This record gives sequence, C-alpha cells and structure tokens, in this order.
Amino acid sequence: MTSIELITNLAYVVAAALFILGLKLLSHPSTARKGNAISAVGMLVAVVVTLLDRQIISYQWILLGFVLGGAIGMWKAKRVEMTQMPQMVSLFNGFGGAASLLLGWATVSSLNAASAQWSDTFLFTTVFLTVLIGGVTFSGSLVAWGKLSGKMSAKAIIFTGLRELSVLHLLAFVVVGYLFITQPQQPMWLYLAILLSISFGLLATVSIGGADMPVVIALLNSYSGVAATAAGLAVGNTILIVTGLLVGASGLILTNIMCKAMNRSLMNVLLSGFAKPVEAGEQIQGEVKVLAAQDAFYVLEAAQAVLVVPGYGMAVAQAQHAVRELQSLLEDNGCTVEYAIHPVAGRMPGHMNVLLAEADVPYDQLYEMDDVNPRMENYDVVIVIGANDVVNPAAKEMKGSPIYGMPVIEAYRANSVFVLKRSAAAGFAGVDNPLFFKDNTRMVLGDAKDTINSIVREFADVA
Repeated sequence: MTSIELITNLAYVVAAALFILGLKLLSHPSTARKGNAISAVGMLVAVVVTLLDRQIISYQWILLGFVLGGAIGMWKAKRVEMTQMPQMVSLFNGFGGAASLLLGWATVSSLNAASAQWSDTFLFTTVFLTVLIGGVTFSGSLVAWGKLSGKMSAKAIIFTGLRELSVLHLLAFVVVGYLFITQPQQPMWLYLAILLSISFGLLATVSIGGADMPVVIALLNSYSGVAATAAGLAVGNTILIVTGLLVGASGLILTNIMCKAMNRSLMNVLLSGFAKPVEAGEQIQGEVKVLAAQDAFYVLEAAQAVLVVPGYGMAVAQAQHAVRELQSLLEDNGCTVEYAIHPVAGRMPGHMNVLLAEADVPYDQLYEMDDVNPRMENYDVVIVIGANDVVNPAAKEMKGSPIYGMPVIEAYRANSVFVLKRSAAAGFAGVDNPLFFKDNTRMVLGDAKDTINSIVREFADVA
C-alpha cells in the first residue's frame, strides 16, 4: 500500500466516524445542528480526499458544480418555510437517487471499446442496481414532492391495469438486467433500464395516498442510500459504500417505526394506501359544538393539566411560538403542560419535533402516544392544533374506516378537547373524524395562531 492509499483510507475512516457521530447527535433536538455540521464536515473530507486520490486532470467543472450547487442549496435552505420542509426533503432524496443513476451511467460511458472491464459481471450488476434504484428514487421522490406541495392531487391515483403494468415492469427489470449484464456494450439496454426505473418509480408512488407520504419519504431516503451503496461498489469507493449503508439502514429503521405507528405492514402501505372506501352505514353524523377563543380561555385558566397535540395545521399557521407563549402562561398559572407527538404527525418523520424545538419547547415535555394514552383521563384539556388523523377515534371505533387499527392519540378520553382548525372538514387522509362530534369536544374555528394569540391576550388582561 502506497502512502497516498494509506492517507486516503485513514481519511475515509475519519469521515465514516464523523458520519456515525453526526447520526448519533441527530437523535436529539438539542444536538441536531451540531450533528448536521459534523456530518457535513465528514462529507467534505470524503469528497476532497476522493478527488485528490482519483488524480483528476481538470477541476474547473467540479469547482463550478461545487460553487453553484452550494449556492443554490444555501439559498433554498435559508428561504424554505417549515411547512415546505417535507417536500424539500423529498427533493433531496430524489437528487441523491439521480446522482447515483448518473454515476452508474458515467461508469459505463467511460469504458472504451478495448476495455477488459466489459467482461466484468460484478461491475455491470452493480451498475444496473445503481441505475434501477437511483431511477426509482428520483421519479418517486418527484411524485412525493408533487403530492406534498399541492402540485398534484394528494389522493392515491389508481387506474385499470395499474397492477398488471407494475408486474410487467418487474418482469422487464429481470429481462433487461440480464441483457445489460451480458451485453453491456449495447447502450440500448442501459437506456431501457433508465426508462423502466423512472417509469416504475412514478407508478409506484402515484398509487399511494398523501397520508402515507411520511412513510414513503422515509423509504425513499433508504432507497437513496442503497443506490449510493451500489454506486460505491460499481466504482470501488469505500466511503461511498459506507455512507450509502448508513443512509439505507437508518431509512429502513425509520420506515419500520412509521409502519408500526400506523399498525400496517410496509407492503400494505405500498400496495393499498388509504384507497379503500368506507363501508356503507359507517358515515359519521353529529353536530359540531363551536367555542369562542375567549370562552376557551376560561376553561384553560381553571385547568391543572393540559396536553397539546400538534399537527400539520400548526405548521401551516406557524403557531409554534404562540403555543410556547401559551405554555409559559399556563405554567405560571400553576398548570402542567405536556405535548403528545404521534410518529406520523405532519408530513415527514419528526416534523412536529423540529417545529417545537424551533420554538424552544423543552424536549422533556414531548411524549410519545404510548406515554400519554394510559393517563389520558388525567388531562383537564387536550388542545388539538391542526391535527386530525392522529387523534381520530374511528381508528378504534369504526371497522369500516380506512384507518381502522391504526394507533392514535386517544384525546377523546380526556375531560375536555379543544380542536383548533380552520373548518370541520376531514384531514389529509380524507377520513371523517367522530372526535368532532363527541360531547366533550369543542371546535375553536379559525387560524390556530390567531386563536392562541387571542387566548394569550386574555391571560395578559387578567394579569
């Protein structure tokens, strides 16, 4: 081993250690920024060492891409709203998949006609997997971005022949993969593989409802890691393999956690979504009881224990800072305030945790649903802010409901429930919520931020 190879391998070990340390720090909001910075330093080390080791002839295009991509990334990250973060993460996943696909394509294009590597079966197997997984990740992430951003319908798009078309794609993968591996000199097989992977990613994702997008985002994140691992194997880059494995494994773990939180298998999410209709006779009827913000104040003033259940509506209203201010006023009034975070609340994993951390809500006041459900009767008031499906009792009471069996935060068992929403319409999954008609539930209609600020002003006037 030459001195250059030794230095390169040592740098890769340092980069891998920084990645692992960064992942560890990302597990807690108080250290997440530091973890992100440490991981970024690790990636910088890996990229620089790889470029030096590969004896690049000209760095002009590389530097141009570095500066241009870094500038665009910084600009987007600075101006993105928290409500847009899920779709931005989807795009990141997609770009990762596209990068792997292009790397596989470039690997084949770099071989000349006399290259002995044309007979390397392992090389072209890994290249095919890189193209396949990278293409699926890219197109699937674009669809997820479209559903989350409202550019396309969030509903599952299912049409006649979809299943048969998907099966044909799978068979085509096997045939084209064999032809590409055995006849890599024919560019047609590579182009067919790219086309099939992109079209399959589109088909697989459009048929999944928007309410399942948190699971899909986690899965696509895992796919981008697997694609990077395959690319690393294709080009013989150790740190790319390690990085891909870390991303792939963490994405699969998160996907499994999300599926357990919904009490559904991954195959059920991928193949059915929320597309099943509600059985006849299961329609929900009742009268919504509306409460003014001023009247909600009187109940909260007398409360001794309050539970806040945040949802995507809180992100849309940007109400997290108002919620934090209300928390302080309630605590000054002798009330205990806690937060219940459902794993699939929001539009991506950890969405609510990030929002509340931004508002300096102490992390030790955030609880999982398994922690709060056993003591739900102890809460005087549960404030549901923009959440719907994660508190929907239809998951336990209505066997015909599409979300039946999904574990939810059992807010309906509290003494009083305040639901802060713009309207009494169904949530993102399109499922009616019988919680709205419960005797102990009151709807406080309007923008959540304005509603909470009105309650805060009532506390200020009393003080």
